[in-house]
Formats: sequence, structure tokens, C-alpha cells
Amino acid sequence: MLKRGLPPAHPGEILKEMFINERNLTITEVAKGLNMARANLSSIINGHLGISPELAVKLSEAFGNTAQFWVNLQNNYELWHAEKKINRTTIRHFDQVAI
Repeated sequence: MLKRGLPPAHPGEILKEMFINERNLTITEVAKGLNMARANLSSIINGHLGISPELAVKLSEAFGNTAQFWVNLQNNYELWHAEKKINRTTIRHFDQVAI
């Protein structure tokens, strides 16, 4: 469980701020370079879609990092939101062994 109060940034926000804007690229240019529809990339950047494993591989190739980096960003984002959504008090525990 991630123990922090503020939600992690959406991976699309990180993609936009740290990789697209820092290199003075356009969304159209990056979408073409990744062989994907501009609308899909825009949806990711705007936080409406997540980064799939396939896109993680493309991004790692395009920006020189690892696919695991992108997958971890997405997983951390989703896990944080799941932790906030799930009511743990309604879940039965099975970790105790009956003797």
C-alpha cells in the first residue's frame, strides 16, 4: 500500500511535462512517432486513458528509458486510487490458521 496523502500524478501528465514539453515536441509529432492516433495520445495526456504495456514499450523506445518505468507509473496511479476506493472493513480475513 502506498502511504501518502496526495495522489500520484497521472502517467500522462508526466509524459507531457517531463518528456514532451521538455523536448519542445507536439502531441501530434509524438503520436506519429509512436504510430498511434493523436486522439488516443491526447486522452492519455489528459488522464482519460492509462498507459498500456504495449504503449510502455513504445515510450521506452522513443524516450530511452524502460517499459517498466511507464508500467510502474501506471500501476502506482491505479493502486493509489484503488486503496482510496476499497472499504477494507467489509473484507473477510483468511490469514489466521484454524487449529
